[in-house]
Amino acid sequence: MNLFTAQINGWDDWENVYQSVLAFAPLIEHVLRKEQLPAAEIERLTPGTNAVFKVGDVVIKIFAPAESGMDQTLDLQTELFAARHAYSLGVRVPKVIANGFVHDKYDFAYIITEFVHGVELAQTLKTMTADEKIKIGQALRCATNKMNIPCACFNGIDVIHDRSRDWRWEGFSAQFKAERLAHIALQDFDQRVFVHGDLNLDNVLLSPNGELCVIDFADAVLAPALYEHALMPFSFEFDPTLLRGYFGDYSSGEFIDMCLNGLLIHDFGGDIAKEHFGVVDSLDILRKALEQKLLISA
Repeated sequence: MNLFTAQINGWDDWENVYQSVLAFAPLIEHVLRKEQLPAAEIERLTPGTNAVFKVGDVVIKIFAPAESGMDQTLDLQTELFAARHAYSLGVRVPKVIANGFVHDKYDFAYIITEFVHGVELAQTLKTMTADEKIKIGQALRCATNKMNIPCACFNGIDVIHDRSRDWRWEGFSAQFKAERLAHIALQDFDQRVFVHGDLNLDNVLLSPNGELCVIDFADAVLAPALYEHALMPFSFEFDPTLLRGYFGDYSSGEFIDMCLNGLLIHDFGGDIAKEHFGVVDSLDILRKALEQKLLISA
């Protein structure tokens, strides 16, 4: 069909084109016709790994093809299951309208969801009062409580034992990495539940009527609930009112342990630790740095 004419031979090529309306317009128009959806102006949305565009009342996500060097099969499978599953649990998420493949110059997978009118929490929080922030924290905890329940295994990812997920801890000393693995092995983690996996404030929208909508389930996994909760202090930038809204009392040693253990098994844990605390030499130093950050916020 030659709907997509740009050349993709590796990640750099994909990165250069995946935000281009001009490059993707013929492919998007074909998908709309295929799914019997009305044509409309194509607009870019917040960039990520894949090509994401708003077209009227829908969002079209086109996954990077194999020629980009990224195998998106698991991400596609995860996002489809996770968005539908969260929706079935009563969490406000963009409803999946359609999904499929286009066999063109490259094989493109796509997902179409409803467009949710709202603003990313990362933006709206800047002008909120303390009381409003507490209510937001409570509403987000309500959403995670609905999601964080057991479900069928949907992508086969083992967040605790899969050592291929440890690469973000590169740069830490061999002693620290050994200490981390020994610590994880000693923990009696709770049962695994459905978690969003990347609940940063760019992935939560606030609608005009004050309703929260959770988006982007590409990192959803089955994991202990602390996998979800441990990232919230960092997503909240340690804002004490948001923390009180989400956690209630967060000054206990058990709370510090929960955050530490969640960070140590999280896919993004190593990057987050480096960003906030630097490359520390031991788990004890990391725990004390985390405790100091939270107590300062309390």
